[in-house]
Amino acid sequence: MSKREKELIKPPKKRSNKALPEVRGKYRENVPLAPTTWFRVGGPAETIFRPADYEDLGDFLKGKSNEVPVTPIGVGSNLLVRDGGVPGVVVRLGRGFTNIALHDGFLDVGAGVLDSTVAQLAAEEGIKGLDFFCGIPGTIGGALRMNAGCYGTEVKDVLEAAFVLDPKGKLHELTLDDLGYTYRHCGIPKDWIFIGARFKAPTGNQKIIQESINTLLAQREATQPIRSKTGGSTFANPVGHSAWKLIDEAGCRGLKVGGAQVSEKHCNFLINFDNATAFDLEELGETVKKRVKDKSGIELRWEIQRIGSFLDQELKIAA
Repeated sequence: MSKREKELIKPPKKRSNKALPEVRGKYRENVPLAPTTWFRVGGPAETIFRPADYEDLGDFLKGKSNEVPVTPIGVGSNLLVRDGGVPGVVVRLGRGFTNIALHDGFLDVGAGVLDSTVAQLAAEEGIKGLDFFCGIPGTIGGALRMNAGCYGTEVKDVLEAAFVLDPKGKLHELTLDDLGYTYRHCGIPKDWIFIGARFKAPTGNQKIIQESINTLLAQREATQPIRSKTGGSTFANPVGHSAWKLIDEAGCRGLKVGGAQVSEKHCNFLINFDNATAFDLEELGETVKKRVKDKSGIELRWEIQRIGSFLDQELKIAA
């Protein structure tokens, strides 16, 4: 069996949310996820849980069965949900996780806050070092999970501490050493859920910060297909290389699979140009990976997060 085949995930058996603990937030069953992702593809969540606050989320984690998988998601900007949907419980952090507080040279931010909101607040309050967040789609929770970054700065450069719930609902305050950050990677287990961050907030010049944000946004507009149905960068840059250059050199600019296409504008972006399925997009990404490996000998690593199950017919196609 090939490595690709081993990665295929079969659709799970359905559960009843009667087995889930009582919460103050809300459960919903069989909720479509495609409308919430930037690619606009994918199957439903078996159950969606919107916790009221971090204590509610902690009680849920403590009370649920170990057999129930939990998948936290943000606004779906860096996410590919497979067509068979996501088993178990998908956690979406809402209003209870949008706190922002500036104090004593630090900025405390909930995991549900948009990255762009942090950048704009930094401009308004004269906080230097956080302007790069304007170029990162998504929420602070997602940025913490992958050590997101752009234009030469990443989360680890500005982070003082992160607040995380472990699988049993216990709250932890983690330092950079605890997090084990490397390029687009976080060292803590995937079943730990980020609920907030404390960023360094040194004083800067408001005008200079706003000008920096304007420049970064203009650069992003000029170089990335942000008006298309797309995600963030598809692949992480290998050490010493730019992923887009490797993809271009492998002849993949504009390459299509079904309704999915490698962007002509920036070939480290995949776009849903014609009613693509999640399977189209993932197959396109895997095709790009193979062509780059054949051309350069370099193995690309997915930066887009892929979750969920394949449909039965997709398992047959890929096998």
